[in-house]
Amino acid sequence: MKVILASDHGGVNLRKEVTDVLNELEVEFEDIGCDCEDSVDYPDYAIPAAERVANGEFDKAILICGTGIGMSISANKVKGIRAALVHDLFTAKVTREHNDSNVLCMGERIIGPGLAREIARTWVSTDFEAGRHKRRVSKIAEYENK
Repeated sequence: MKVILASDHGGVNLRKEVTDVLNELEVEFEDIGCDCEDSVDYPDYAIPAAERVANGEFDKAILICGTGIGMSISANKVKGIRAALVHDLFTAKVTREHNDSNVLCMGERIIGPGLAREIARTWVSTDFEAGRHKRRVSKIAEYENK
């Protein structure tokens, strides 16, 4: 599995926590920043990361901003992306099992580092169940391809 990791200025600290988790899990990843606390625009990080997942260069992405909302909205504009905004362990698990999410979005101003680490660990480690869920995810792809 290959993961691309990005944040805007509002997610820099939480991104470092997620980096530690990916290293612990021995997941191959690329961190594309940002590495500053000066204001930057979340679409400048979310969209390129999502495009690299959509084109198959990476299997998944983890995107972090202050709330996770801007990253999720931006990433979901890219065809083939199923970005999920997650702030708890249950939805981290279910969005992989039922929705086959390929982008995880979190908000540094919403959750703390310990929870973010567990969300990332759960999301990366959970597989898509397929079955009845595959039909539903396929309907999304069919709509995108109209």
